[in-house]
Amino acid sequence: MKDPRDIIKRPVITERTADYMNDLKYVFEVDIKANKTEIKKAVEAIFNVKVSNVNTLRVPAKPKRYGRHFGYTPEWKKAFVTLAEGSKPLEFFESV
Repeated sequence: MKDPRDIIKRPVITERTADYMNDLKYVFEVDIKANKTEIKKAVEAIFNVKVSNVNTLRVPAKPKRYGRHFGYTPEWKKAFVTLAEGSKPLEFFESV
């Protein structure tokens, strides 16, 4: 089994995902090869919470150019994780 910290790369924190946090839904950037069960086990292991649902979404690469040079942004995967009822909320801003 992979290390949980290799599966969960970072939380995605935006205005929209901050609104999801009130409903115990969190968004993470995850490894592109990880499946839903691996993501669920990794979140439960790292944060000591109970996960009820995981939805995933692959964000496609977008073409970008800088002057005459062009390329693509990297493709990545994000996971929408819903915590079970009675779980404690995750704290991302503890040190701020």
